[in-house]
Amino acid sequence: MTDSRLHYLPATELAARIRDKSLSPVELMQSTIARAEALNPRLNAICTETFDAALDQARGAEAMVMRGDTLPPLHGIPTTVKDLALTKGVRTMAGSHVFAERVPDIDHAHVERMRSAGMISIGKTTVSEFGWSGVSNSPLTGITHNPWRHGMNAGASSAGAAVCAAAGIGPVHQGSDGAGSIRMPAAFCGVYGIKPSHGRVPYYPMPQNGLISHVGPISRTVGDAALMLQAIAGPDDRDMTSIDAAPEDYVARLDEGIAGLKVAYSPDLGYLKVDDEVAAPVRESIQAFEQAGCIVEEVDPGWGDPAQMENCLFASTIAMMYGGFEKEWGSKMDPGLVAIIEYGRQFSAEAYSRAAGERLVYYDKVRAFFERYDLLITPSLSVAAFPAERLIPEHWEQHEWDWLRWAGFSYPFNLTWLPAATCPCGFTGNKLPVGLQIVAGRHQDLRVLQASRAFEQAQPWAQHRPVE
Repeated sequence: MTDSRLHYLPATELAARIRDKSLSPVELMQSTIARAEALNPRLNAICTETFDAALDQARGAEAMVMRGDTLPPLHGIPTTVKDLALTKGVRTMAGSHVFAERVPDIDHAHVERMRSAGMISIGKTTVSEFGWSGVSNSPLTGITHNPWRHGMNAGASSAGAAVCAAAGIGPVHQGSDGAGSIRMPAAFCGVYGIKPSHGRVPYYPMPQNGLISHVGPISRTVGDAALMLQAIAGPDDRDMTSIDAAPEDYVARLDEGIAGLKVAYSPDLGYLKVDDEVAAPVRESIQAFEQAGCIVEEVDPGWGDPAQMENCLFASTIAMMYGGFEKEWGSKMDPGLVAIIEYGRQFSAEAYSRAAGERLVYYDKVRAFFERYDLLITPSLSVAAFPAERLIPEHWEQHEWDWLRWAGFSYPFNLTWLPAATCPCGFTGNKLPVGLQIVAGRHQDLRVLQASRAFEQAQPWAQHRPVE
């Protein structure tokens, strides 16, 4: 098999080939590393390479195959780990000069589960500083380039993960999402990403960011995301928010279809600005859900604009988490991060508590909405990729830190803990990817995956690849 074909095979097929001994884990790893070595100098998606260790692990994986050992579901599959995730013995910088030399002595829980599932990491992927923004630019690692257009934003904070998926550097990658950080880069890079329900994948040690961060996969196919999510989901008492139930069988039930579901389509959630070049492909894609047998209705959800509440919670939490570094490291920190820290300091404990109460009221509105509808479809983002040195597209109203204004479709579902995915749904006139977001009610991760699969079958995307 040629390397060019191997690079874009899904993990589901690669794992099957490893099992039947038609593909060597060592051959696969060598090809993936060669791909990374060829493309990473231009893309800047991997900030810490672990190629030698990955090859050693691949040899061990091959020995297991040859011995006839029982193999885990993603045995020998190359992957990456986001540079916000702690990795034992491997540098974890969080995109910041503050932690440029940090080498943890533990793994995050999801990293442990990736290893147990047989995945082999080739390195750590780039992030915005501390994951604070949706732009693939870090003061430590520089710009991570969108593979569809050099110099353009690849999204963040799971920037390198989405770039690797799009560029064929491994089929499925670990992301995390505290305000859209799986869905934004996946949408900008033309791949699939799912933020599962909060607690579906245990997060330990848990970041102190208001219980909004979720761990999930970024991949080229829905099947690969389902396979990885199946492997890393499930209870863990170390995470007090962990869902106390095993996940449904995402892989076996993926193709059950969505006929008869009631689908709400909202082009703007009732309050968001959306560029025409993004709105049009999303609107045209809605017919795929009708053709799948869904009952589709265009709606204004009626939740109101949560921006004031979001900004209070987001900014004050960032000030709490990272404000302590500003005095020593401020000159080497992202200027937007410094600005939001200063903004976040203005909020009193009373203001924060009031916003936390408003979050509960907001959740109740969203919960009631999903008693009437099975799915919600929106654009994933308000804009297509823009130059990565900018925090906000040039044609939008500028702000020193508030990038959430072009990513307003994401954060509501972090605050409410609902599962949400982004699917590629077309391109702008300038050939930049556009994403469509699929959201379902509480704990309905399987429904999101099934809807994503139905859309993928109706409007395939994996055949579209960046020009190399």
